[in-house]
This record gives sequence, structure tokens and C-alpha cells, in this order.
Amino acid sequence: MLFTRLPSPIRHALIAGLVTPWLVLSVSAAPAQGETGASSTGKKSDVLIAELAEDENVEDVEDSVPLKHSERERRSASANTRSGAGIDTPSSPARKVAPNIDLKQVAPPPEAQPATQTGQTGEPPGPEVATEDTGTAAQPEILPGEVFTLLGSDVMPGTSTRLAWTPGIQIAGLSQPTPVLVVNGVNAGPTLCLTGAIHGDELNGIEIIRQTMYDLNPEKLSGRVVGIPIVNLPGFQQGSRYLPDRRDLNRHFPGHPEGSLADRIAHSLFENVIRKCDMLVDIHTGSLKRTNLPQLRADMNNPEVAEFTRGFDRMAVVHSTGSPGMLRSAAVAAGIRTVTLEAGESHRIQQHQISAGVNSLTSLMERQGMISRMFVWGDPEPVYYDSDWIRADHGGILFSEIELGARVSKGEILGYVSDPITNAQHPIRSTSDGRVIGMAVDQVVMAGFAAYHIGTEAEVPGE
Repeated sequence: MLFTRLPSPIRHALIAGLVTPWLVLSVSAAPAQGETGASSTGKKSDVLIAELAEDENVEDVEDSVPLKHSERERRSASANTRSGAGIDTPSSPARKVAPNIDLKQVAPPPEAQPATQTGQTGEPPGPEVATEDTGTAAQPEILPGEVFTLLGSDVMPGTSTRLAWTPGIQIAGLSQPTPVLVVNGVNAGPTLCLTGAIHGDELNGIEIIRQTMYDLNPEKLSGRVVGIPIVNLPGFQQGSRYLPDRRDLNRHFPGHPEGSLADRIAHSLFENVIRKCDMLVDIHTGSLKRTNLPQLRADMNNPEVAEFTRGFDRMAVVHSTGSPGMLRSAAVAAGIRTVTLEAGESHRIQQHQISAGVNSLTSLMERQGMISRMFVWGDPEPVYYDSDWIRADHGGILFSEIELGARVSKGEILGYVSDPITNAQHPIRSTSDGRVIGMAVDQVVMAGFAAYHIGTEAEVPGE
């Protein structure tokens, strides 16, 4: 009835206005269905349930084999192409200047950064001249710090700030940014990146990064430190190791912008943050109901990585080339010196493990010339080029007779598996001389369960 009362031109325009949006919605929905079909046929792994691997050390730790000369040259050339990563000048009007804040002060959740900051000029402050000898080897000259551009913001020299990283995978109206802490030193130096909670149930790394970052003074720092305490924010909120789609994020790096949920998160983190760094420490714990001695996982076949491990005080090193898809493997392939730091067990805050991690990161920064502190180095820890998981042969309740870090001999009883019904006691014995670098906590186990990780000592090459 409405259309019969309107003149013909107006009636035609009204009909077109009502129908056109519906047609647009229908057309725009079609490619989405095509993409789904292509994804399910062209990318078979996306529809299969991802394999939930045990610890990295169950299958990925391998015997050391010397690198061939050509391979060593290739990795060296790759690393040399990364100079100046993340350094820029505040010349682009589209970028924002990050506000200078005191990380020790309680702050609200990260939001959109203001375009200007109060109480600070746009020019970077000049470096302070040291007035007394610190007792370390004198450098030829102390270069002034540079503007560090990250996540669309310019972090000025001599400042610290909080930025926000969003991988863009959530509902827009419910999107929650992931905090990124940045301390840009007043003097020039390398860029160190710290990542925690790639597995959402690994809590020790979150506190290691917090204590390390909040203790830094940008006025006494050379270089930059970037810390992401909680990478897997959805998993952390659910107390889960995995992402909401049950994938292990640490098997999808460097990621892909059009892949699965894990691929997209990994790609966003790698391209927007990781590639800006010269060094990376990815912090983990043991998997569910397992605990790890504070240790580094590193590809000791790579000379640069092997040298990098010497900067960590009181940290045992376990040789592991790593699996495809790990952040460590992808970063090393990109020319970034990277190690995995393991400390303790999941779902727990363990202060003694946290203190060991903070101490090792402090020693690393001191060794890299980023900070100058009176640091007392402990005795060097061994490198374990070979290690084995000893598995239970019977089901029952595991009762350990040894502690994490204990040195054991071949044939020594490590624990018992007790059958609560038959009262049978089944001993678990060490298969070699070595040290307990990882173990299961006392629990109900089944036959084949990885119970004790024994590392075999070896001399560091070149010593």
C-alpha cells in the first residue's frame, strides 16, 4: 500500500535502497564459504586434531653433530642481514610517541596510546656521561640511544612504556590487547626480547619477566628490552596450555597470515615483535605434572647460539635442535640468537625457580654490556649433549626416591610405581650416569609414562 501512494521514481529508489544491502551481504558471504572449503582441502592439517606433544625434551633432544662449514657460513650470513632491526626515527606523522611511564607504578590496562605525552619534549634526551669507572673493560665510546619503533609507536631513548599487541583474532568489540613492556636505554645497544606463557598454564615465566623488566632503569641501560609476559592470553585466562582451538602455539611459528588461529597469532607476534629483536629468551616450564630443573634448551650446533648460552649464570644447558614450528627454531632461522629457558612446573608460582631465571637474565644483560652491576658469577653448569626420558613399565602410583637436580648412577633406583590393588612395588632405575634435569611429580601413572629425564654431562666444545 505504501508503494502505490508514492510517485514512481521515489518508489523505485526506495525498493533499490532496501534490496541492495541484502544483496551485498549475500555476495560478501560467498567468499567466506569458499575459503573454508579451500582451507579444509588444501591445508589438511587444519582439520586434524593437532598432536599434543609431551615436553620438548622427550623427542627433540638429539646428539650433537658438528655443523658443516657451508651451513655455518649460511647462518652467519643470515644473522648479518639483521643489523638495525627495530631502529627508526620519529619522522612519520602517522606514528605515536609512546608515553614515558614508571613500570613499577600500578597502571590501568593498556589502551590506545595518546599521540603526545605530557612533561616530555619530542627530542630524545642525550646520554649521561659516566663519572666513575665501573671496573669493566672500557668501550671505545658510548653511543647515544636511538628511537625504537614498535607496534606503531616511537619509544624514545631513556624511557620505559607499556604498549599493546593485538593479533586481531577476536570479536572486535570484545578484543583484549596483550601488554608489551618496553625499556629503551639512554645508550645504544642490542635488543633483547623476553616471551612468557606461550603455553597459557606456565606461570613462572610471567613472574620472571615482571621482576626483570621492572628492575630496569632506562637511564642506566644500553640497548632495549622488550617483554611480553603473557603471549597466549586466551589460554592463560582459561588456565590451559593450548589455544581455544586446542592447538599448541609453540608448534606454529613463524606462522601464516591466512592459516589457522595458531598460525595467525604466531605470524602477528613474529612479524610485529620478534623480528625487531637481536636476542630472544623464550621462557617455559615443564608440561602438566612435570617439573624441570632451571635450564636452557639450545642448538649447540650453532656457534652463535652456543656462545650466547655462556651469558647465563648457573644455568645447565641441554642440547636440542628444536622442532619445526617452535618459536626458538623460527627465530634462529631468522638470524636471532635464541634459547628456551625452562624453570619449574606449570600451574604454579615457584619463587626459587623464578629467582634462578631472574638471576640468569641479569647475568645475560651484564655479559652483553647492557647493564653494569656488581655481579658475582657462580661455577659454570655443564652442557648435556645427550639425555633420556626413563619411562614407567607398570601402572600405579609414582613415588620418587630422588629430587630434581640429583646426580645419579646407572642402575640406581629413582622411584617406585606402587600398585594400590595388588601391593606390588615396581622400581624405576636410572639407565645411565647423569643428573635429573626433569621429572614427573608424584602421581598416578600408566605404563609408558615419561617419569625421569636424565642428562649426560659433556665438555663444552672449545674448552
